[in-house]
Amino acid sequence: MTLWPDSIRANIKTGPDREVQAVYPHRSACPKSVWRRLIGAAKNNIIFGGYTNYFLWLEHPNLARALKQKAQKGCTIRFLLGDPDSEVTRRREEIEDVPLTVSTRIRITLAELDQLKDVPGIQVRFGEEHIAMSVFQFDDEMLVTPHLAKLVGHDSPLLHLHRLQDDGLYDRFAYHINELWADGRDAWAGP
Repeated sequence: MTLWPDSIRANIKTGPDREVQAVYPHRSACPKSVWRRLIGAAKNNIIFGGYTNYFLWLEHPNLARALKQKAQKGCTIRFLLGDPDSEVTRRREEIEDVPLTVSTRIRITLAELDQLKDVPGIQVRFGEEHIAMSVFQFDDEMLVTPHLAKLVGHDSPLLHLHRLQDDGLYDRFAYHINELWADGRDAWAGP
């Protein structure tokens, strides 16, 4: 008798890939309802580790108010952004060659975040190392976008992960974003 016949194994995830909840060919193909659910359900920790995070403000009305309420209930909320004045940002603008520049998108996010500047539990840092990958963490779930060549974020693929094991995909990406956060510099500290 076979405990796990091939037909069952083909339909049930049994290995490390079981942490992969969904895969989207484009970040923009991930339903807004997934983002809303993840933001709404997170109780302890949210990290928005996108280089600009610009799309969040367009796709999620009243995001600032929702994040403020979460922070007031004890949820730590972190934004890791690119520095709008850095050489890395300037080079990325040349590569993307789009009218709404990377630095402009970062500045729009910073302007949105200004209304949360005095809310305990909300932190913003600049980092340069995540230009090629965005990691968005919501407690034990995560959305990861590896950026492809000259494409902007919404055109790159997205993985939806759920932590189910030690040292799985989720933990690997969590380590990555936490290292980048540790190396970042406070965006609200001034020059």
